[in-house]
Amino acid sequence: MAQEYKLKGVTSLDLKPGDKQEVEVEGLEAKVLLVNAAGTVQAIGPRCTHYGAPLVKGILGTNGKLTCPWHGACFNARTGDIEDAPALNALPVFQTTRRNGAIYITGDAETIKSGNRKPTFKCSTAGASQPDKVVVVGGGSGALGVTEGLREGGFTGQITVVTNEGYLPIDRPKLSKALLTDLSKLQWRDEEWYKKTANIDIVQDEVTGVDFAAKTVATRSGAEIAYTKLVLSTGGTPRRLPLQGFTVLGNIFTLRNVHDASKIVAAIGEQKGKKIVIIGSSFIGMEIAVCTSGGNDVTVIGMEKAPLERVLGEKVGNIIRKNVEAKGVKFYMSAGVDKAEPSGSDPSNVGYVVLKDGTKIDADIVILGVGVAPATEYLKGNTAVRLESDGSLKTDEAFAVVGLKDVYALGDIATYPYHGPGGEGKYVRIEHWNVAQNAGRTAARHINSPHLKPEFFTPVFWSALGAQLRYCGNTQASGWDDVVLQGNPDEGKWIAYYTKGDTVVAMASMGADPAMAQSAQMMQLHKMPSKKELEGGLDILSLGPPQ
Repeated sequence: MAQEYKLKGVTSLDLKPGDKQEVEVEGLEAKVLLVNAAGTVQAIGPRCTHYGAPLVKGILGTNGKLTCPWHGACFNARTGDIEDAPALNALPVFQTTRRNGAIYITGDAETIKSGNRKPTFKCSTAGASQPDKVVVVGGGSGALGVTEGLREGGFTGQITVVTNEGYLPIDRPKLSKALLTDLSKLQWRDEEWYKKTANIDIVQDEVTGVDFAAKTVATRSGAEIAYTKLVLSTGGTPRRLPLQGFTVLGNIFTLRNVHDASKIVAAIGEQKGKKIVIIGSSFIGMEIAVCTSGGNDVTVIGMEKAPLERVLGEKVGNIIRKNVEAKGVKFYMSAGVDKAEPSGSDPSNVGYVVLKDGTKIDADIVILGVGVAPATEYLKGNTAVRLESDGSLKTDEAFAVVGLKDVYALGDIATYPYHGPGGEGKYVRIEHWNVAQNAGRTAARHINSPHLKPEFFTPVFWSALGAQLRYCGNTQASGWDDVVLQGNPDEGKWIAYYTKGDTVVAMASMGADPAMAQSAQMMQLHKMPSKKELEGGLDILSLGPPQ
């Protein structure tokens, strides 16, 4: 039951737009965040509902947009509603009252202490005739975003998710960052939530084809599922190496799902000291190297001069390399792989990886991190759809597939026009967890309100690389020709701004929160400072609340 609670030590609500203050609630052992959200002063939940980051350390724009300092989740500080992934639960909002020189909030104790607002939806009843039916193919981040977004936006029709992964939507980044395999710690929502709260039907099956004229999808089990709107979000298929030994030897793995992670964990076993060779200095490869390095002999083989050079550049890539080497990981860079050779003790399993220069590296386990291809095999040969040269689907700003009616594509399989700094509407395909989920939210808004113009969201990603890397923006559309590096990498505190001409198109940081959150908001507003200003030493946080 809602009642009044006094805020400890607060006597005034004199906050400017963009100001925020974390305060204690007397008698509850809880805190709230006082905010001035675009002119409205009120109290909201104090922590991000994604991983619990303190929002007082985030960025509150004068427009009321509140961005988490860790992973870019955004909330509307006036309503508490989610604006950008990866948060799933909204923030509670509490009315404030000033009386007798003290400030009180009104709310129920449980909600104040939990700091989040679980969604409640109006959905179709079981068996009711509903003309609207959204079918989502794939159970990953894009599916999560579109299903949550549809229900949050008031969609009451049927929603069916067809996934071949064998479980409910999970927090996929935890696979490469921690090799987690416990579904109770990975699945975002439980089965009861999908069935009773959101009334979403999860079908464990594999889609084998789509009849776009008849508006049906066919599955491997022989089912035929009708739709009024179709959302394709099948993610990526890990690439393998078509080299000698790699197609026949055991203990060579890719990592995409929980089943893959379980196989890797089983191969490593409880006894440490395994020789683990990771091929590919990608984010997946580097994260696996870090999370398996404790007690094991880990080696990374990369074709680039420095790890992550394609995305971060050689200078920043070598900063990352130094962090990861401190974990005991060894590197072979500018290296090409020739073949895999069998183990002497068990010829069915890998024993060595041989480089093109003849170097032979011992390997009990090999993990491939050499990229993914859009998982659109079920569309190949379908004359109604045109796939791009990389196998992806071309979409518009709402992620509606070009040339198809009532069909959307999200995540790794979507090539979409980018309108961030330097983008100018050029087409990109971005393989980030947050991008897929935000694309799902964008598609959901379009399905619910097709008259609304899609809003640009800044791509955000993060990575566990000996320390937490934050990144926002994108360099695919325009490329980049210089990097402005601020801070001291030796102290683990730095920001790298990627520029094209005088325009900042992306940024990466370590130990500099909330610089990424500030940059993400300013990129969305197209108000990032120039390269020249940053070269002059401008601290982006000195600019105050984005406006």
